[in-house]
Amino acid sequence: MKKKILITGAGGFIGSFIVEEALRRQYDTWAGVRPSTGREYLQDPDIRFIQLHYADKEQLKRQLLEQHGQTGRWDCIIWNLGATKCRQPQDFDTINYGFLRNFVEALIETRTVPGQFIMTSSLGAWGAGDEKNYTPIRPDDPPAPETRYGKSKLRAEEYLRSLPGFPYVIFRPTGVYGPREKDYFLMMKSIACGVDFAAGIRRQALTFIYVKDLVKAMFLAIDKGVVRRAYFVSDGAVYAPSDFRRYVRQALHKRFVLPLHLPLWILRAVCYSAAFIAARRGRTSTLNPDKYRILKQRNWICDTTDLQTELGFTPDYPLEKGIGEAVQWYREAGWL
Repeated sequence: MKKKILITGAGGFIGSFIVEEALRRQYDTWAGVRPSTGREYLQDPDIRFIQLHYADKEQLKRQLLEQHGQTGRWDCIIWNLGATKCRQPQDFDTINYGFLRNFVEALIETRTVPGQFIMTSSLGAWGAGDEKNYTPIRPDDPPAPETRYGKSKLRAEEYLRSLPGFPYVIFRPTGVYGPREKDYFLMMKSIACGVDFAAGIRRQALTFIYVKDLVKAMFLAIDKGVVRRAYFVSDGAVYAPSDFRRYVRQALHKRFVLPLHLPLWILRAVCYSAAFIAARRGRTSTLNPDKYRILKQRNWICDTTDLQTELGFTPDYPLEKGIGEAVQWYREAGWL
């Protein structure tokens, strides 16, 4: 019998790759969407769509009971729904914590809890790393998120961990890049134009994970059947901003790129101003106070020992290879 899986946030960057991997494995695959969800990357006819009303727990319960009566319980749910930028600060908590809590309570109250509930969290839920000795961020470090996004993700994690016996698996990826992603793409686009903007003067230790490797880790957890565990996710290497610039330049066949190191006070002014202007226009901005706090952080090294030893994870995409594939996709898609 085919394994049944639900992926929320299925129309987004990471979610669309999760859906593709589930289909490749021949799972019965449900894509959790909302009316505003784009379906550009959800074209496979085998995808089953379901519009879940995350803001209304009672309606969620009715939907789950109806779904359970028709096809039975999902074997696995990957909770990939989340907001990385919002018009109003309180929206982070509403979406990243409130929607998850509504959904999980509906699962429990309708007795439709799956065998595994995998949550996409963030390294940002743990906050800034040691910026003196650059020791890795470890799972047993006390979390101290600096961003509203990170705080909302941590609150959601704490809720899941508070539920006795609930079969959660939490993934905290570092910076996720790859085809269809839009924030790192802006950096690539700037490099394509011959300029690379770097944040601050002091050493910055960066980590990355290619989207397909993140998805690989999730399905390793499904294969192993782990529950009530949490993992930091990166490719295991540590990079400088110049490494990212060099690999993008090579993939683009650019002979020269001018690196511009912006002092943090200028970067802060730009991010806060961009957010203010966007809010006045009823929009969100990629550059915002949360983004400033992320860019100014000097140490993004994280300890992935548990990921390697418990799940047997090894990355298929070191940064140079991942950037090469991503740049090729952006070119073919007409983004570059």
